[in-house]
Amino acid sequence: MTGASTTTTVNSHSVQATSARRPARLGRRQRGVSLFGLLFWGVILAFLAVVGMRVTPTVMEYFTILKAVEKIATSGPSSVAEARAAFARTQEVEYSIVSIQPNDLIITKKDEKVKISFAYDKEVSLGGPVYLLIKYKGETR
Repeated sequence: MTGASTTTTVNSHSVQATSARRPARLGRRQRGVSLFGLLFWGVILAFLAVVGMRVTPTVMEYFTILKAVEKIATSGPSSVAEARAAFARTQEVEYSIVSIQPNDLIITKKDEKVKISFAYDKEVSLGGPVYLLIKYKGETR
């Protein structure tokens, strides 16, 4: 009686019993995300979100410094001291500039154009003894 099924009535409900062999349509592999896969991708996305939240302020600070340096260079300071003083005034207004000081600026004059460049490192704590080191470098056009 292999492959046969029998029907039994229990409490006015019809119950069909099948043999040990299942039809081929039930043997297909299910598709979707397992609990393990969901947890794995959740941990990865959470880690990337934490890194993004910790790195974003440093990137914003870099672009603020770059914008300030561009503004100073286009204003055409007459001396290195004047350019440094202008950056110090900008730093007083822009509270987000904390990673670089006016003395860290490299100011040169090339073809009657003032060129200002800078470079600094920023360490971002990811938790415990783990840090991310970002090296920022910029210059005027």
